[in-house]
Amino acid sequence: MMRKYRHLIADDRDMIAVYKAQGKNLSQIGKIIGKHKSTISRELRLNTPAKNKGYYLGHKAQQRAKARWVESHQRMRVKNQEVREYIETWLKTGWSPEIIAGRIKIDKPTLSISHEAIYQYLYSERRDLIGYLVRAYKKRQKRGYSRKHKKAHIPNIIRISERPVVVEQRIRLGDWEADSIVSRKSKCAINILVERMTRLTRLTKISCKTSEETKSAINNALEIYPDKARQTITYDNGSENTEHEVINDALGTKSYFCNPYHSWEKGTVENTVGLVRRHLPKGTDFSKVSNEEINRLEFKINCRPRKCLDYKKPIEVFLDGLKEIYNNRLSVALTG
Repeated sequence: MMRKYRHLIADDRDMIAVYKAQGKNLSQIGKIIGKHKSTISRELRLNTPAKNKGYYLGHKAQQRAKARWVESHQRMRVKNQEVREYIETWLKTGWSPEIIAGRIKIDKPTLSISHEAIYQYLYSERRDLIGYLVRAYKKRQKRGYSRKHKKAHIPNIIRISERPVVVEQRIRLGDWEADSIVSRKSKCAINILVERMTRLTRLTKISCKTSEETKSAINNALEIYPDKARQTITYDNGSENTEHEVINDALGTKSYFCNPYHSWEKGTVENTVGLVRRHLPKGTDFSKVSNEEINRLEFKINCRPRKCLDYKKPIEVFLDGLKEIYNNRLSVALTG
């Protein structure tokens, strides 16, 4: 009757080490511990140090065998090839694992994966992709309102505390936040506008951060939308925003301002500035960045799914909002 097969244990390996040191051959050792000589031969071949094949220690062999067993039983983190390709593709475009995990349910309803599984997959199997993970950025310096001014240098400021509650609730289209991204390498800057509800972003390269250039950038970016899609603009206290009333006259908007040194009160645009800085880090000479590159970056940001939008893209949500505005207008026109 054949004995049931049993893997070698630590005591077996200790006995092999002792009898091997005594000069016994494989058949003798196997007979003593109740194993076939081929088992002993395989054990010595696998768990003997590579540099010294004649040096076999039981406890060291046990450690090597255990490590090999653990490695062989590690499951593949992401088994589905289509999921692996999706992760790699979008990670390289700047999406985070959390965004990928949320968006894949929309793009590929039959597939799913958690963001934690993606992290484990990257660190265990695809370390070459770790460099695409989002890095932490230093806290940006406060900008805008200058301490040199003894009184407000922007006319007719209305503070953010007086902004309608509906703006804070993000339940309607048309409430924007504005900011400017500057570079020490050149006078050129980038004006940035972000719609609060949908996170749609507009980027405009300007030759310098002046009130005139800022006014033109904002007017050109927002005048293409219906009035219901441009209702308020929230600014910081930078001198480039002194023409806000002229902008209001042209666009029909209302302007509100953060409290001094409280740029975090327009956190939506501040967060988006961080996204832009990933592609145009501090020290970038904006004079060497073409308008085509700015447009491509704007499109990329607007096609980046957001967790706060249930992993929809800002451009998708914004277009849905525009459709609702136009449908309402048509309904009113038809009903008189």
